[in-house]
Amino acid sequence: MEVSAATKELLEAKRSKGLTFADLGKLIGHDEVWVAALFYGQARADDEESKKLVAALDLGNDIADALTEFPSKGIGPVVPTDPLIYRFYEIMQVYGMPMKAVIHEKFGDGIMSAIDFSLHIEKEPDPKGDRVKVTMSGKFLPYKKF
Repeated sequence: MEVSAATKELLEAKRSKGLTFADLGKLIGHDEVWVAALFYGQARADDEESKKLVAALDLGNDIADALTEFPSKGIGPVVPTDPLIYRFYEIMQVYGMPMKAVIHEKFGDGIMSAIDFSLHIEKEPDPKGDRVKVTMSGKFLPYKKF
């Protein structure tokens, strides 16, 4: 996956300042996953949020402007090659249809919104190896009959 020059600059500044996405999320009042999406050009900051971020990262107005641009969502190849991202693709290959069936059974004919949506990632300590807990929550949108 290619990342933009702005993304590279943001990530380098974050690393050099020793900050986490959670630190920056607290600064602007958003979840760490949303801030990471912002860095990767998948979300849009308002002027106040972008100014706070560039000030914290000692970056210029060009980066503030990049953070407020309307994003083109979706990145990477159709089948991702990064091993971690591929695992999510694999999960959808294996569990996508079962998840769809259970959602339809519980809610009816419709979809889960990716717009009215939240995503949280937690670390769960486990004696057999730490676990990744991913929680997705999206508004149910029923299909209309017309």
